[in-house]
Amino acid sequence: MALTVTLVSAEEQVWHGEASLVVAKTVEGEIGFMSGHEPVLAILAEGQVRITQADGTKVVATAEDGFLSMEADQLTIVAGHASLAS
Repeated sequence: MALTVTLVSAEEQVWHGEASLVVAKTVEGEIGFMSGHEPVLAILAEGQVRITQADGTKVVATAEDGFLSMEADQLTIVAGHASLAS
């Protein structure tokens, strides 16, 4: 089973899809999410969001000034500023 991940900034949807693993930086440190993770609400810190898609492909984005919410295999990351790393 995969996570459904949505990463949005104030301006646009940056990335949406399924992932097997997501690692994000919060004000309390890095946290990783896989399917079945318990519900979490956390404040984002400036840093990378590393997404491993179900097929193993990796996506890296930067995000800051926001929060993330995990519930029922749905991870939503809302950032004031976010973009895919080039």
